[in-house]
Amino acid sequence: MYGIIRSWLFRQDAERTHEFALGILKRWHNTPLSLFWKQSIPDKPCEVMGIRFPNQVGLAAGLDKNGECIDAFGQMGFGFVEIGTITPVAQPGNDKPRLFRLVSDEAIINRMGFNNEGVDKLLENVKATSYKGVLGINIGKNKVTPEEEAINDYLICLEKVYPYADYVTINISSPNTPGLRNLQHGTALDDLLSKLKASQAELHKKHDRYVPLVVKIAPDLTADEVTVMAKSLLNANIDGVIATNTTLAREHLTDSQASEAGGLSGRPLQDKSTDVIRHLSNELHGKMPIIGVGGINSAAAAKEKLAAGASLVQVYTGFIYHGPKLIKEVVNGL
Repeated sequence: MYGIIRSWLFRQDAERTHEFALGILKRWHNTPLSLFWKQSIPDKPCEVMGIRFPNQVGLAAGLDKNGECIDAFGQMGFGFVEIGTITPVAQPGNDKPRLFRLVSDEAIINRMGFNNEGVDKLLENVKATSYKGVLGINIGKNKVTPEEEAINDYLICLEKVYPYADYVTINISSPNTPGLRNLQHGTALDDLLSKLKASQAELHKKHDRYVPLVVKIAPDLTADEVTVMAKSLLNANIDGVIATNTTLAREHLTDSQASEAGGLSGRPLQDKSTDVIRHLSNELHGKMPIIGVGGINSAAAAKEKLAAGASLVQVYTGFIYHGPKLIKEVVNGL
């Protein structure tokens, strides 16, 4: 069924299709029409960061930026759902067109630029959901915020989302916000992490609940940079790391849109992200869990991430190409 629907959707503009699909999920999740995506997934629980996950397969951030369809994604059987990236105030993102399907490569290029309705609107949507599963909230900085003031945006978002998240992801690796990836290095990274951990400690006391902090990193780091990153994460006592975000690399692509600017996701990212996971795992020595994401389009691809050192996996582009059945296939195959 999804194959038939996809063939029609893929004839339309990528971003309009994305918005149309989210609209359907939002409107139909509480109706009999939700049977189009509802499915029973076997319970294969695991505990990571002190959180019990019903299975190891999650939805990556970026698909549901404003948390509008949490219930629908829960009905599909995801072991956890991550929403965002969200910023303190609403912003339109980059100019259109900014989302491109590379069908022959089973990939997507996006240069969305953290388009979202702001953290307060996201929290309205979270409060309205009936979803009882594990919810991650991914936070970032506004484009107009100077790089040296980025920490303030992260602290604002962290304070607001903390009572509603099961974990919070710090996005410092999107290639589509100018200067953002600079926060992955040196004193800028160490300062950001130390202030976020201090805020987490205060919020822990205030709300009497501990919400783990996870950092999402890029796949384009060199081996030496991954080593330094691992040390910084360990020194700051960060709770987990997501590897990886989208890549700026353009290797072995065949689609005519492969030269578009932006972050590349999907099957071409599989090996690159897995290499980062493997190196990161060697440097972390089992002291910090890794969530593996990038190019997962089958159970075999997910197993590669776990074998490299990941404890959980996330899907996005593979989900766009294969639909909800990918979730069941991966969970059954693990």
